[in-house]
Amino acid sequence: MASVGPSAASTQPVLPSGPAVFKTIPYAFILPEIVCGTWVWILVAATSVSLPLLQGWVMYVSLTSCLISLLLLLSYLLGFHRNSENWKVLDSLYHGTTAILYMSAAVLQANATINSEFSINGPLNYQLNSAASFFAFLTTFLYILHAFSIYYQ
Repeated sequence: MASVGPSAASTQPVLPSGPAVFKTIPYAFILPEIVCGTWVWILVAATSVSLPLLQGWVMYVSLTSCLISLLLLLSYLLGFHRNSENWKVLDSLYHGTTAILYMSAAVLQANATINSEFSINGPLNYQLNSAASFFAFLTTFLYILHAFSIYYQ
């Protein structure tokens, strides 16, 4: 008697390759993550860093996450995943971990923004730090969205 259940081919994950990456919801978040993360890095680098330990962590997280996300995007564009279930697990773990690290960096950047409000360097550093804080929290939100949408897919 033939089984009525779904075939083995339909249970395989369908991971996008090529330009389809930009049209599929969880994977379409990668490019905005890279762009917003790059803005965090640029804005923090443009300030005169008054708290090197705090903003050093922000720079490390933003630059490392940006580079790893770029490599992940390139691997999806070139089709290195070969439609493997392990890539979904890797992607979910990476984005979940990065969301936690980015949240810590965003909070530290917000602290640096508060401390730069009364600094001697004037309002320019405060405005740059405020923009960096905004983009850090936005990037955190994008990584959280990506991690949860991959997990619930």
